[in-house]
Amino acid sequence: MTLRPLLDGALTVAAGRAGAPGGLRYTERQLYYELCRVLQPLHAGPRRIPYTLAPPVRYARFAAALAARRDELPGLLPPAAPRPAGPRAAVAEEPDLYDYGLPRLLVCQSREITAMLIANDLHLEAACPVLPGDELPLDERLVGALERAGGAVVHVLHDASPSGLACFEQVRAAYGSTAGPDGAGPAGVRVRSMGLVPRHANTLHLTSGRGPHGHRGPLPAGLRPEERAWLGSGRTIELAAVPPARLLHTVIRQLRGGGTAGPRRTPLHRRVRAVRGSGFLSWPAG
Repeated sequence: MTLRPLLDGALTVAAGRAGAPGGLRYTERQLYYELCRVLQPLHAGPRRIPYTLAPPVRYARFAAALAARRDELPGLLPPAAPRPAGPRAAVAEEPDLYDYGLPRLLVCQSREITAMLIANDLHLEAACPVLPGDELPLDERLVGALERAGGAVVHVLHDASPSGLACFEQVRAAYGSTAGPDGAGPAGVRVRSMGLVPRHANTLHLTSGRGPHGHRGPLPAGLRPEERAWLGSGRTIELAAVPPARLLHTVIRQLRGGGTAGPRRTPLHRRVRAVRGSGFLSWPAG
């Protein structure tokens, strides 16, 4: 018996869940992990029991099923464009933006997740620019805007993986110092990790993978011994494994909790309120 009819039906359910509530936009990898949750609903187990899940279907099989259905899924984002050569487009299009203070900035390890957050208007709701990690180093005008804000925060959103930790360390090394647990640059710019970390993945029962080797470099001081062992074994969790609505809601809450609070209501308030009212919580407290 072929698995294709089963995958086609599960893909329809997964696409509906990925876009809920309110017609959210989502990436191909987010749809894959939503399909994993449809096929293997063990993610609904008790939060107090930490565990992650192995993927029930290979990505190549998912991609083959998606190829014939892509045009039927209006919420699915196209593949993220590669980093453009030359000056950064955001600086070229909005040069006046950098004449003012900028209280917070979000740097995402994944260019696809960056595009997803922007497509769902997070940068407007949270009043925060969103940049992919491969845009580093930051434009000097952007750094100047962070300095003028006084106490600005650069948040880093990354995978629970060696490459994710390396992304955070790259940002902290460039714009932070050892003055505090989160790092504070010479101009008062703080660099904070927003996650993922292994305890988030275990509590949310996310689908995990395994890299060719474990993390061998320095680890953030806030990690627990079991998390250090988890990363050392080569385990990895992508941000895309977090359900899109939960990821969007979590990032908004984290951004509003750090730095200067943005407007309480925007034209997007009703749409984002639907996400807030769906029972999604922020990262589990440490």
